Formats: sequence, C-alpha cells, structure tokens
Amino acid sequence: MSTIEDPRTIHPRPPYSNEPQPMPGFEKSMDPVADHGEESYVGNRLLEGRKALITGADSGIGRAVALAFAREGADIVVSYLSEHEDAAETGRLVEAAGRKVMLLPGDLRSREGCQTVAQEAVKSLGGIDILVNNAAFQSTHDDLSDFSDDEFEKTFEVNVFALFRLCKALMPQMSPGASIINTGSIQSFDPSTNLLAYAATKSAIVSLTRSLAGMAIKQGVRVNAVAPGPVWTPLIPSTMPSEKVKTFGSNTVFGRAGQPAEMAPIFVFLASAAASYVTGEVYGATGGQMPL
Repeated sequence: MSTIEDPRTIHPRPPYSNEPQPMPGFEKSMDPVADHGEESYVGNRLLEGRKALITGADSGIGRAVALAFAREGADIVVSYLSEHEDAAETGRLVEAAGRKVMLLPGDLRSREGCQTVAQEAVKSLGGIDILVNNAAFQSTHDDLSDFSDDEFEKTFEVNVFALFRLCKALMPQMSPGASIINTGSIQSFDPSTNLLAYAATKSAIVSLTRSLAGMAIKQGVRVNAVAPGPVWTPLIPSTMPSEKVKTFGSNTVFGRAGQPAEMAPIFVFLASAAASYVTGEVYGATGGQMPL
C-alpha cells in the first residue's frame, strides 16, 4: 500500500541557512538543498514530442519545470544568464530523461538578446510550442530612496520586457495547441514594501497574461500564469536580508517555504492537453497565504 506524506513535513522547515550568496545565487550553496523533483517526479508522457523554451531554467523553479517537462517527453531549451554550472546540471537532468537539450546563455534585458534566444531556440529544436517566461530579477530595500532608477529599469527589463519580446518573437511560429506560461507571484496581489520594483513587475505579468490570452487564442495558443508564494530558490539567499532568509516561508500555513518540485506539476498541467479549456488564468501555489 502506498503512503501519502504529510505536506507540512515532506520538506525542511525553518530555520534555513542565512549565509548570503552573491547575485544571482547558485544551487550548490543552498542549505537546505532545493528539491527540483530529481527523486520524485514521474512522467506520464503528457508532453510527448513537444518543444519548450524555459527562461531562467538553470536553477529553482525553471530547473524543476525543465526536469518535469523532459520526463513528460518534451525537448528543452535552457535559457539562462551566466550560471553555467547550474545550467549544465539542468541539462544533465534533461538528457538523463532521454530528451534533447540546448543550453543557451544570454542576457534577456535587451531586444537583441531576446531575438537571439528566440531564433536559436527555434533553430535548435525546429520550433517552439511551449514558452515558459520564468527568468526574474529582484532586489530588496527598506526605503524608496534606495531603489535606483537603473535598478528599477533592470527589474522591468528582465521580468516584463523580456516576456513581451519573447512572446512577440515566438508566437508567429506557434501552432494551435501551443502554450505560453508566465511566472507571476503572490507579490502580484499582495506586494511587500521591500520588493517594490519586483512586485510591480509581477502585477504587470498578470495583466499581460490576461490581455495576451485574448489575442493568442485567435491562433489556438493558450496563455496562463503561475503565482507561487515563497519558494526556496537561489534568488532568496542572494537578494534578501539574512534574517528574512532564515525564517523564509514560516508565515505560510505549512510553516515552510515551497520547493521548486512543488511548482512544476502546475506548469505541466498548463502546458498539456488536460488544460485545453484553460487560458487567461493565474494558478496560485502560495502555501495558503491568500486566495488568488
């Protein structure tokens, strides 16, 4: 007889290590080690023959989604900034699942960077029918004066402009049944003051998702978003104050942060035929913090 594990205790609870990391953070320095589904995710051929571009796929939620998609039968383009060691591990996981993988480093802040990533992704796999806009930048400050113009602009360039540009570049070659999935956040609806810029971008992503869904469905493409709550990724120890890192996720009803592996099945569902009547939606996985 199979057993069902208690969701409150299946993953480590705080306190977590609050040893700071340099941005953008690296998986090997995480304590506890993040769970991407390496030992738990079992595929069911839900994405057999599909071709996915996932941004920010070197680590965190992006790596978990790449692993799950691969085990469901999809080939993967791993888009990332410059975290070559982390990206190589994601690539290893995809190849171990028997799927093709391309590692594609590059800065998505510029129009040219987005065009290059889109063109190389299509060239490498012969087309893209799943786009996951997951790459993100964040910074934390306690006072408005600490948010520089350059930092505010960078947050929107990475989180919002890149999403817009990649959708615009890839949608023309997408066929009916294709899917775009954007990573939003609980910050889209319940913004924290010290994440002013990041929260604003995540609100924009929700609006873009809902607007684009009405346009994209004219060619049979569905557009949805996932809104995670606190998730244990390298972004946390590399951008948040050490004391907040130590207790990260303790304010959820589970008393802990979510793990990337707990987000990936939602992306799989939204990319699959099981979600054929789902578009313009935002799926929350916030640890019970709030209804979306």
